[in-house]
Amino acid sequence: MINLHQRSAGVLLHITSLPGPHGVGDFGPAAYRFVDWLVSAGQRIWQLLPTTPIGPGDSPYQSVSAFAGSPLMVALEPLVAAGWLAPPQLPAGGFEAGRVDFGRVVPWRLTQLRCAAAGFQLKASADQRADFAAWCTEQVYWLDDYVLFMALETAHGGQPWWQWQPDLRRREPAALQQARRQQADEIYFWQFVQWCFDRQWSAVKAYANARDVAIMGDLPIFIAHHSADCWARPDLYQLDANFQPTVVAGVPPDDLGPLGQRWGNPLYRWERMAEEDFAWWTQRVRRALAQADVFRIDHFRGFAGYWEIPASCPTAVQGRWVPAPGKALFAAIERALGKVPIIAEDLGLITPDVIELRDGCGFPGMKILQFGFGADGAHEFLPHNYDKACVVYTGTHDNDTVRGWWDHAPQRGRVFAGSYLAAGAHDIHWAMIRAACNSVARMAVFPLQDVLGLDGSHRMNLPGTLGGSNWVWRFDWDMLGSEPGRVLGLITAASGRGPIELLHLPKG
Repeated sequence: MINLHQRSAGVLLHITSLPGPHGVGDFGPAAYRFVDWLVSAGQRIWQLLPTTPIGPGDSPYQSVSAFAGSPLMVALEPLVAAGWLAPPQLPAGGFEAGRVDFGRVVPWRLTQLRCAAAGFQLKASADQRADFAAWCTEQVYWLDDYVLFMALETAHGGQPWWQWQPDLRRREPAALQQARRQQADEIYFWQFVQWCFDRQWSAVKAYANARDVAIMGDLPIFIAHHSADCWARPDLYQLDANFQPTVVAGVPPDDLGPLGQRWGNPLYRWERMAEEDFAWWTQRVRRALAQADVFRIDHFRGFAGYWEIPASCPTAVQGRWVPAPGKALFAAIERALGKVPIIAEDLGLITPDVIELRDGCGFPGMKILQFGFGADGAHEFLPHNYDKACVVYTGTHDNDTVRGWWDHAPQRGRVFAGSYLAAGAHDIHWAMIRAACNSVARMAVFPLQDVLGLDGSHRMNLPGTLGGSNWVWRFDWDMLGSEPGRVLGLITAASGRGPIELLHLPKG
C-alpha cells in the first residue's frame, strides 16, 4: 500500500483526538470524515499514536497489552445500528468537547460496551456469531492470555498481577483452568470488545486505503510491567523470583534533565528471546502490520543499545549502556514476514551503532524541524542537510506545537528560524510545513495542531509528566474551516507530495 520511496505528506492525529459526542475520539463517523479531509488536502498518510489500551497517566505508551486494541476507540454508533445497544444516554452535562476527561469517560464507555456485549449475546445473527468465533480462533495466540488477564484484573479490583494469589501469578495450569471457568462471562466480554475493535478499525483502514491514504502506526519498544504480556511470559523479562524487575528502562542524563528519565518498564531478556528466534517480536510485528501500512518504532536506539537502570535506583543516573541484538532481531522478523515497512524513531543520543543498525535494515529515520534552530546551519535537522531516506516532522506528539515553540524559544532560535524560513509569529507554522515539504525527505508529517497554527495549550504530551493535560487534546470541526486544508493542499501539491490538480493551474 505505502511506498517508502515515494514523496508523500501526512498528518499526525491520534484517534482519541477526533471529535464526537461520546467523550473521546473513536472509529465512528468522525474517523471517516477525517479521512475525507485528508484526501481533500492532498495527504497520503494518517499517522496515529499506539492504539493499544491506555495505562498509567492515560498514556498509550504504558499499555496492559502489546497486542490488544483500546476499548475507548470502539465506536458506539455501529453497536446501536446492529441492535445490540440502545442509543446511549450521556452523563449529566455531557462531555467536554475539546478534551478527554478519562476519569469520566472510561467507566461510562465500558458500561456501554457491557450493554452491547449483552445485546450481542441476545440478538446476534448466525453469521455474526460465526465471524466472532472465527476471529477468536484466529487471534488465539495473544487473545486468550489477554482476556484472562483482564478478567482476573477485574476480579482482583485492579491489583497488579504480581499481587494476585500465588497459583495465578505463577500461572499454574489448574488455577488457570479454574479461572477460565469462573470468569467465563468476563472473558467473553473482553473478547467481544476486541472483536469490535478489530472489525471497526479494519473498516476505517479499508476506507482510507481505498482513497490512497496509508495508515502509519506506532510501536512502543517496551511493554508495561502490569501487562498481559509480562504475566503470560515472565521468562522473557528480567524479573526476580517475586516477578519484580531487577533492572528497568530509561534514558541517561542529558540537556533535558540532569537525572535522566527512569521509565520503569521491565527490560527484555534478549538471550531468552533469541533462543526462540524472537518469535514474540515476530508475532507483535505481524499484528502491527494487520492494523497499519507502515509503523514507527519508538526509541529505536534501544535495539542497538539500551540504558539499563537498577530497579532500586530512583533516578536514571546510575544506569549503564547494554548492547541489544538489533541486527539478529530484525533479521529474524524479515525471515518470517519479509521486508517490513518501518520508520525508525532515531532521536536522542544517537551513536554510530544506531546509525549502522538503521541503515543496515534500510529503515528511514526521523528529522524534527523544531530542533534545527538551536545551533547553526550545520545542524542535521535543517532541511538543506537531509538525505532522502528520512521522515521530516515539524514536531511530534512529545513536542510543543510550532506556535508554542516560537512563543517560548530563546531569542537566538527565533531569529535564526525567522531568517531561515522568512517567517514570523503569524505564519511560522506554515513556513515550517513548507520547508518540510520542500525538503528532499521522502515523507513529511505534521501534527494537526501545526496545520491549524495552534499555540502550546494544545500540545499532546509533555514528556516526564503524568496526568494533567497529557493525551487529552481533541479538535472540533469548526477549527478546520476551509483554509487550513486548502493551504496544506497547495503546499503539498507544489512540492510534489500531493495531486498537482490541487494547485488549480491555468491551462495552456
